[in-house]
Amino acid sequence: MGVETDVIIVGAGPTGLMLAGELRLAGVRALVLERHPQPRPTPKASGLGGRILDVLHYRGLLGRLEAAAEGSYPPPRFPFGGVHLDLTGLADPPMRALSIAQHAIERVLGEHADALGAEIRRGHEVTGLSQDDSTVTAEVRGPDGDYRVTARYLVGCDGGRSPIRAMAGIDFPGTTFSEVNRLAQVTIPESVTVLPNGDLEIPGTGTVRSGFTRTERGMFAAAAHGGILYLQSTEDDPADYDSDDPLTMAELGASIRRVLGFDLPLGEPTRLSRYVFQDRQAENYRAGRVFLAGDAAHLFPATGTALNCGLSDTVNLAWKLAAAVQGWAPASLLDTYHTERHYAGARARLQTRAQVALRRGGDPAAEALRNVLTELLADAPAAHRLGALVGGTDLRYPTPETHPLTGTFAPNLTLHTDPDIITVAELMHTPRPVLLDFTDRPELRQIAERWPLRVDSITAKTDNPPADALLIRPDAYIAWAADSTEPAETATSGLHRALSTWFGTAMAH
Repeated sequence: MGVETDVIIVGAGPTGLMLAGELRLAGVRALVLERHPQPRPTPKASGLGGRILDVLHYRGLLGRLEAAAEGSYPPPRFPFGGVHLDLTGLADPPMRALSIAQHAIERVLGEHADALGAEIRRGHEVTGLSQDDSTVTAEVRGPDGDYRVTARYLVGCDGGRSPIRAMAGIDFPGTTFSEVNRLAQVTIPESVTVLPNGDLEIPGTGTVRSGFTRTERGMFAAAAHGGILYLQSTEDDPADYDSDDPLTMAELGASIRRVLGFDLPLGEPTRLSRYVFQDRQAENYRAGRVFLAGDAAHLFPATGTALNCGLSDTVNLAWKLAAAVQGWAPASLLDTYHTERHYAGARARLQTRAQVALRRGGDPAAEALRNVLTELLADAPAAHRLGALVGGTDLRYPTPETHPLTGTFAPNLTLHTDPDIITVAELMHTPRPVLLDFTDRPELRQIAERWPLRVDSITAKTDNPPADALLIRPDAYIAWAADSTEPAETATSGLHRALSTWFGTAMAH
């Protein structure tokens, strides 16, 4: 039996499901193959944070995720390598987070992809792949036997141990750390009192400080919010744990006892998970017609980054794959996926590696470093800058364009058109490029009209426009911008160059 599609996606986690939805929005057939017959119950990620929340808002998905999370946003205070990055005092925090269980994320993204027409096959394992100049073929073992799927492209979204990455021959260098992290969310038992400063009063034991407690046997972290205790224990442990083997309350309690030296009363669990940190990045995110996204492409040695980065991979990749499938992609377009997202992954590794140095140092010098960083982060500019790095909101893709807005994420401007008022976020519900003309420059619109089926051109007014005109890609990043000081001749030539670079040969003259 043979099956044909446009893009094969291997893995039905959040990354694979987000990619399926993005491809369907762009009009491309997508088939998701997942080896597990049912969604896995083992809790993993517990939230979304950083730039991906803006992306989801631009796609019209954030409200649905907020509803699945009951709209709960925790205070903007994030762990950073054994200290806290506190953004609560900032008027405009550079990142925020949404507390939502991974199974809820997968449900919302899966329903979205399914409604758009993506096909999701569970219990179907890819056992081999081959490719030639025009197609890639996956060998699949399904509940009813073996079969083949042929497509234009295949994307491995199959996790840190990615078989697709191995089949494609892509190296995954890096480090696996010996520390084991056990993470839990439990109800606050009646015997535990949360003090006004967030510390925990334990009967017969005393006070457990909110935040990080470091002992000779490891590190413990605790925080209380909304009737829930957020707990984490970290110990060096050489055992090789199966990530699908669930954490139990007994194992968690024993770990806390080893680290703190006493038992901590625990309520009913709402989340239990165990993980080992790795610091790895694929040498290339592409091998011919095979691409990697999410954990298959990168693993970070700190929490709070993986989903932001993985889902952002898919939004960058999907419209480029669609362009290639539909036949109008410039020759170098698919290569920009590796260029841009490998760079973004390296930025994420930069801050998570810094957290490793802060977290694992146990001598007085390391403690001094954590204390100095805590003092520095009390200053708003320093907190804002680090928050933007952690959340990926400072990301600017490498670009030959000199305008400071190019390569950055388009702000959610309110646009006054005749007769409507619309936002950039609403424009981006459909992943199409758009030229925004804020100062009525017809020479720019005339250039964009040469790409009539690929680029939308809109003249609008907005308060404090960031430039005279912006060319926004389908992933909401700015491909080109012009200021009022730029002459018409150079502005039109620059816009033509950007349109040709990203959206192919002009269609009309």
